[in-house]
Amino acid sequence: MKLKTKLTLGVGLLFVLIVLLSVIGSVYINKLKSDTEKILTANYNSIEFSKNMLLALDKIQNDSAVAIKDFQKNSVLQEKNLTEFGEKEATQNLNLHFKNYLLQPTGEKEKLIREDLVTIMSLNMKGIERKSDIAIITAGNATFWIVSLGTVCFLIAFILLFNLPRTIAEPISQLTSGIRQIANKNYNERVYFKGSEEFSDLANSFNVMAEKLQEYESSSLSEQLMDKKRIETLVNNMHDAVIGLDENNFIYMINDEALKITGLNKDDIIGKTAHEVAITNDLIRELLKNADHASEEPIKIVSDNKENYFDQDIIPINIVKTGEREKKYIGRVILLRNITPFKELDFAKTNFIATISHELKTPISAIKMGVQLLENQKFGDLNGQQKELLRSINEDGQRLLDITGELLNLSQVETGNIRLTIEKCRPKEMVAAAIKNVEKLAEQKNISIIPHFLIDDQDLVLADFDKTVWVINNFLSNAIKHSFQDENIRIAVEKAGSKIRFSITDTGRGIDEKYHRQVFDRYFQVPGEHQNGTGLGLAISKNFIEKQHGEIGVKSSPNQGSTFYFLLPLV
Repeated sequence: MKLKTKLTLGVGLLFVLIVLLSVIGSVYINKLKSDTEKILTANYNSIEFSKNMLLALDKIQNDSAVAIKDFQKNSVLQEKNLTEFGEKEATQNLNLHFKNYLLQPTGEKEKLIREDLVTIMSLNMKGIERKSDIAIITAGNATFWIVSLGTVCFLIAFILLFNLPRTIAEPISQLTSGIRQIANKNYNERVYFKGSEEFSDLANSFNVMAEKLQEYESSSLSEQLMDKKRIETLVNNMHDAVIGLDENNFIYMINDEALKITGLNKDDIIGKTAHEVAITNDLIRELLKNADHASEEPIKIVSDNKENYFDQDIIPINIVKTGEREKKYIGRVILLRNITPFKELDFAKTNFIATISHELKTPISAIKMGVQLLENQKFGDLNGQQKELLRSINEDGQRLLDITGELLNLSQVETGNIRLTIEKCRPKEMVAAAIKNVEKLAEQKNISIIPHFLIDDQDLVLADFDKTVWVINNFLSNAIKHSFQDENIRIAVEKAGSKIRFSITDTGRGIDEKYHRQVFDRYFQVPGEHQNGTGLGLAISKNFIEKQHGEIGVKSSPNQGSTFYFLLPLV
């Protein structure tokens, strides 16, 4: 609990009790005053009036006129001061008896008057006793509450008197001792306060200060400069370009490789913001576009009359300061890895694949044509073994032709030379063309291809007809390959918002969810299955669809079949 809260509660409670004590004291004093006034004004005055009437009655025989007047005066006052039960009747009897006495004074009538006065005095004396008892009870209650509250106030004040000075003085004493130790360069000194949060925060601040002083003491300026030189030398000798930005985007570090690539002068940019430099430098401006997330595509930079390719990596710098626990962002480093040699090898590989594929396509086509000529009966009859051999040659030739076609498509994709003819196309026509291409393949396994069109006849998509048919054909070929004998393959074409969705569903073994992303990677084949393809068809399909601003994906589970789909923009 905070010290301020403790003080507020203690002193506040003491203040409330003192106010309550004052209120109760005032209430009981006023009540005692009221009880006393009631005795004086009610009972004491009635006794005084009765005594005066007795004295006047004694004087009637000597000075009858004055005594009668005095008696009547006190009788009137008594009639106005009737406070006790029975006092009214006694006063009325007194007046009646006095009137009878004035008409005919006798000793018997005087005796009745005296008895009435004694009765009035007796009633008021009893009233005084009763009201006196009430006043005594009131005084006792007042004494009890005042003493009780006074005792509680005393105890609280006693506790505050002994605990409060110690609670404040002890931490201050420890802190003073700790400061003296720090002043004597004993930076290992630490203080720990229990209890109030204020002193705990003070202790934490003191310990952080001591820890930072200890860290500073353990290091020297020369060592720091030497470490800085080592780091600068290491960064400058890196083959990758390095640019360091602080949390406010000021450039505080750039190595020689980065200066060479950007064509900048170190003295002209250190200490400036990256946005200032970006105004006159295209590369820095391009790097800042991807300041939060590095670009997945390599960055092409022309340097020394040569195209160079770099992978960009953004490395945030977070540190935990001395004495603190939470990480704090202090800047980031932009790292450009030179991948030009790998890119050149990739280009060489792509060109090699394209060249070989192109060169192989002609002789393979010639082989297939030769096989077809040999199958013609005009050139003579063939026996069963010869026909089987020609069929095998034809299938292998077709497979080689398909592979070379996929390799040629892949080389176009990788080089960026793929040409798309985007036009308005009818989805039904594209599906029909693809089904026609795989009819014979489906007949071999007695598989039925069932199209379902959930679109209107006038619905069109923006697409390259041939490339899209190639993708559908690839999906269908895979579906037939992985489906069981005598099964159905379903093609669904439906609207999905502002796009048309094409999906091909088979009843094969399915694909585990962990392979869903990888199936569209080049050369990937699902483990555990006998494959005779290249693993390029889905990768090429993905590129064809994405180049047309579409989306592609798969939904599948083991033993539940697979659904490959893609979406194209609706006209």
